[in-house]
Amino acid sequence: MFRFIVKRLFGIIPTLLIVSILVFLFVHMIPGDPARLVAGPDASYEDVELVRQDLGLDKPLVTQYFTYMSGLFQGDLGTSMKTKRPVFDEIADRFMPTFWLTIWSMVWAIIFGLLIGVISATKRNKWQDYTGMFTAVSGISLPSFWLGLMLIQLFSVQLGWFPTGGNDSWTSYILPSITLGAGVAAVIARFTRSSLMDILREDYIRTGRAKGLKENIVVWKHALKNAMIPVVTMTGLQFGFLLGGSIVVETVFSWPGLGRLLIDSVSYRDYPVIQAELLLFAFEFILINLIVDVLYGIMNPQIRY
Repeated sequence: MFRFIVKRLFGIIPTLLIVSILVFLFVHMIPGDPARLVAGPDASYEDVELVRQDLGLDKPLVTQYFTYMSGLFQGDLGTSMKTKRPVFDEIADRFMPTFWLTIWSMVWAIIFGLLIGVISATKRNKWQDYTGMFTAVSGISLPSFWLGLMLIQLFSVQLGWFPTGGNDSWTSYILPSITLGAGVAAVIARFTRSSLMDILREDYIRTGRAKGLKENIVVWKHALKNAMIPVVTMTGLQFGFLLGGSIVVETVFSWPGLGRLLIDSVSYRDYPVIQAELLLFAFEFILINLIVDVLYGIMNPQIRY
């Protein structure tokens, strides 16, 4: 297992290099002139050219890329064109709000998703199954921006239970975490139901029941453990999507996270911030895939070989 982890860690390096090239090219293809935005709408052509030289945008793309990568290997993510602050500080200030929002969204999504999936699988074609799958389909189908606006209208505007935005207290996490985790909970429920139904047809499950094991022990201890392998894969990917893709929810709830920072950076053509965030999202996905593979080996020792 240790050798496998080391190999995967070394495999991250070429992947990130390829991603860095693609991100750099795509970012510079965004329409608009960042030098003009920095200089201001009333700046003269000469002033814009001076700003362009100061930002290094007058150099060839190849030179800009190697300059950027040289700083990256030294731990320098560059300086924000908008705020003139180090990009590392910009991301560090926004990372924890997004991280904790993602954590709370995943916690309740996993709990409710597994519960609905197990109940639907064990009560197949009964009212519990139909209710659970109706809830799951609704969670997948409802757009996150619409769900967020409806929750704000009901629980913030009309009832006044929760704030409409920001992250000033723990109550601020409730509505955005529900909005962000609704789709994930629905997907987990459907995956759990499908996987568990297949496992419950296996011979060793019939043997356990024939030996007189209680149904709860058969389902929760023996069947669910083996049914969790595809669920873990999907959950890991969903965690990566939430951590890097909560842009809509953060915009609806005025959440000071990475999603809002990315939107603001794209609007301002802040190349260093955009590149750093996209590379961070790519690294998160790669790291999460590694963690999922390690969990495979823990859950099923046969996979180690």
